[in-house]
Amino acid sequence: MLRPHPAVLRRLVDEYEALAAAEAARGPAELNPRARDLAYTLCVSTGTRDVKRALEAAHQWLAAAPAPVRETAAPTAGQRMPTPEPA
Repeated sequence: MLRPHPAVLRRLVDEYEALAAAEAARGPAELNPRARDLAYTLCVSTGTRDVKRALEAAHQWLAAAPAPVRETAAPTAGQRMPTPEPA
């Protein structure tokens, strides 16, 4: 099974959990369309049919994912890029 990129999965989980928490604070009501879309996408992405199971799977996958690679800053004006070593 293909898995989503950890950064994409993290963004989906964070956004869904934020919306769910905000809606829970307002009281019982139907999920807004964005929350329903996120729940569906999480289920498809994790191969599950229930958003609770999707979140469990997503959290497990994210815990096992390698740490994100930090991008280096681009050289500023006046700085030279390093010359690559010949092969």
